[in-house]
Amino acid sequence: MGCVHGKCCGRYPQSSDGDLRDFRDAGPYSAQRKNILSERSLEFVPVPSHDYRLEYSLLTQRGYYPDSPDKENQDSFCVRTQVQGNPNIHFFGVFDGHGQLGTQCSNFVKDRLVEILANDPTLSADPVKAYNSAFLTTNYELHNNEIDDTMSGTTAITVLVIGDTLYVANVGDSRAVIAVKDGNRIIAEDLSSDQTPFRKDECERVKLCGARVLSVDQVEGLKDPDIQSWGDEESEGGDPPRLWVPAGMYPGTAFTRSVGDSTAETIGVVATPEVSIVKLTPNHLFFVVASDGVFEFLSSQAVVNMAARYPDPRDACAAIAGESYKLWLEHENRTDDITIIIVHIKGLSNADSPALYELSSVIIVSAGGATDEASGANNRPATRVRKTSESSVTTGSEVYRSVRSDSSEVQSCQLVLSMSRSPAIVVPSPTCQRSLSWYLLAEVLVLEIEEVPLNANL
Repeated sequence: MGCVHGKCCGRYPQSSDGDLRDFRDAGPYSAQRKNILSERSLEFVPVPSHDYRLEYSLLTQRGYYPDSPDKENQDSFCVRTQVQGNPNIHFFGVFDGHGQLGTQCSNFVKDRLVEILANDPTLSADPVKAYNSAFLTTNYELHNNEIDDTMSGTTAITVLVIGDTLYVANVGDSRAVIAVKDGNRIIAEDLSSDQTPFRKDECERVKLCGARVLSVDQVEGLKDPDIQSWGDEESEGGDPPRLWVPAGMYPGTAFTRSVGDSTAETIGVVATPEVSIVKLTPNHLFFVVASDGVFEFLSSQAVVNMAARYPDPRDACAAIAGESYKLWLEHENRTDDITIIIVHIKGLSNADSPALYELSSVIIVSAGGATDEASGANNRPATRVRKTSESSVTTGSEVYRSVRSDSSEVQSCQLVLSMSRSPAIVVPSPTCQRSLSWYLLAEVLVLEIEEVPLNANL
């Protein structure tokens, strides 16, 4: 879900196919197209530090836009193995461009982000700091590049594997999800939280920066603009809340973070990633990194269910892309670009790290990175998918660490993060101007974020 014009604002130049050989844009998906898998390759990479391997494949599918039949795929991807020459560090990323120059933006970001990470000497010692720096530096470079990102940009969902730990950095509304074995079930656990105005914390943050948050119907006077309640994406996905400058009908972004989008940046859209961390266990089967073209009509659980049916990730990528494409055409007269990476985790046997346990502690992350304990939480369900009945259920994975990856917005307060149960990845949001709550796409967890003076006695 990109700019107010969808993702078809004119003609687009040729896009890159990413960083892997033999991955090609498949063109309009058709059930009759039998050679789609023949164009895909299956890759393997070992992680010798923990004696397991990653088996992965991907697929990128150009969207169908009847008004712009020649529009190029604005999605791009990057898979970089052995980052910095280290056989235990691997990078997977999907970048969803939007706006007139979205193709150039997504390709610029997928190239520069991983290069900056690869050249950062602190990457192994402090991956979160390196991630934050890489995103902000890439954003700065895009602003100062010949690409005009005034009304164009890209989202980014990336997973950095370091040994047996995943570092997931998200900017925008694409998504990463991991499959967790729980008895005889396979549970989908979201590794990222979509950054849109549907999230109360993100909505309040951009409002404080001057954004008007209104749906298209509200902007056009068809609905009352004073009603600042849009339900959820399941009920309001067709006319979502968007960001507008105080006295104009632009930029109309349906996300609250991106790389690029210099106009939207003036009203609170930031390139600061939310970073989550999870330590892999034998119960983690595979993870999926995909653009929002996949998740518009499929829940995280539905995607994991489909992927689990196929031992070969090539087959899983094709099945999920095909189902996503079909659902788009059932509900719309177009489809979005679709890009998906599926990574199987093979042979991990770190028995000293159990996958299931309860954690009652509270993580306090200050500007200096200190931690402490507290208590208290509330529960409330939350979902993203707008037209499917399957909701994402988050359970069964170890909370390894929670990190607030934002050095620029925590100078005047600490964040107190309270949680009642731990079976979810914690992805804090950068806001400290007022007390906020946000719900982590789970039915068992709520984080309360409250302002606490730096000199307060906790």
